[in-house]
Amino acid sequence: MKNPEHVQRVISALRKEGTDKLQVPLCVLSCAVISDFDMTLTRFGFNGQRCPTSHNILDNSRVISEEGRKKLKDLLQYYYPIEIDPNRTMEEKCPLMVEWWTKAHDLLVQQKILKSDIAKMVRESEVMLRDGVNTFFDQLHQHNIPLFIFSAGVGNILEEVLRQAEVFHPNINVVSNYMDFDDKGLLRQFKEPLIHTYNKNNAVLEKTEHFQLLSSRTNIILLGDSMGDLSMADGVANVENILTIGFLNDKVDERRGKYWDAYDIVLEKDETLDVVNGILCYILGDLN
Repeated sequence: MKNPEHVQRVISALRKEGTDKLQVPLCVLSCAVISDFDMTLTRFGFNGQRCPTSHNILDNSRVISEEGRKKLKDLLQYYYPIEIDPNRTMEEKCPLMVEWWTKAHDLLVQQKILKSDIAKMVRESEVMLRDGVNTFFDQLHQHNIPLFIFSAGVGNILEEVLRQAEVFHPNINVVSNYMDFDDKGLLRQFKEPLIHTYNKNNAVLEKTEHFQLLSSRTNIILLGDSMGDLSMADGVANVENILTIGFLNDKVDERRGKYWDAYDIVLEKDETLDVVNGILCYILGDLN
């Protein structure tokens, strides 16, 4: 934490709102959690190996041809260093991210992916949610606090990961890149708008059906793992208190300064949701 006093003030304000309002059903509408998915709710790595993102689950699946897999890997190796480069501005990165996502989605459409393949892809993948994820989802569900997952990944895959983990509760709303299948269940395109790491903001969110629900929230906890995730709450009007928590997973020494300047709390190489759960527990008055 660069500014512990600020963090303490925000958490105290959230707790006051929580104990005064969140326990009262009519006032539960004051709080929401906005979170990224890949490498925020999912693990970055396990036993020294990278865990797959929702895109990687598709890229590495058996339905992708050897040639397709190689092309997708080449795109990753070229564009990922650009995505996390602390010396490039977001303005420089944005068109390159559009380029990356567009090329990757076009390649995936060529692979004749079936909707019925998705569950098996997820089951056979090495994706892992962070330790403590059940407590996180259950706390929010129990208190009827909306969780908005704003992801530049693949919504169909993301939802299946949550479904198989048995944490896809009714309070969860997802904004992401969704595959569009034809009448035979064959992938024909990705739906608009295209969401990448650096356009996760109100320009995208206000076009979704979830925007109205989110716009009524005044207390926000934001979870992310990139600088682009910080804009996820930009479109929320009348925010009174916002606490931002950033997971710094990769190139820690190079990126620490920017993360400390941007996020209220930075968690370095932490594969758990323990800190988030502790804060939620305190805010909701569940610590006895």
